[in-house]
Amino acid sequence: MKIQTREGTLQDIDQLSQLFDGYRIFYRKKSDLEGAKKFLFDRLERGDSRIFVAETESQQLVGFVQLYPLFSSTRMQRLWLLNDLYVDPEARNKGVGVALLERAKKYAKDTRACALALETEKINTIGNRLYPKMGFERNEASNFYEWNVL
Repeated sequence: MKIQTREGTLQDIDQLSQLFDGYRIFYRKKSDLEGAKKFLFDRLERGDSRIFVAETESQQLVGFVQLYPLFSSTRMQRLWLLNDLYVDPEARNKGVGVALLERAKKYAKDTRACALALETEKINTIGNRLYPKMGFERNEASNFYEWNVL
């Protein structure tokens, strides 16, 4: 499968929403295609995030990665949170995830960010194999905490 990566646009919203809904289902959330479409539309319209898509020669989207901007106070630089990475099950093991991660890494370099940070579940065997192969290192020195409003 020959794919190319590029920045996602509002014209991609229908296909991208399908992928995003699949991503959420992967993380045990209920399908909500309209909610996914609105969420992605808002991110793209407001420029809150950067979304890169993987596209086949027939212009079918088969994956995406979404980056959110953050800043490191101690490093006094921008960093990107790699919040979402998803590849359609039919396109897995064909280099799509690798291509999307390479695109995200290039974007981080191009924007002079100090790092790409990500979190994934311990049970995400696909991601936990892929990220170290792509040069990501697990930070054993930190604890990750979360406070939920609801």
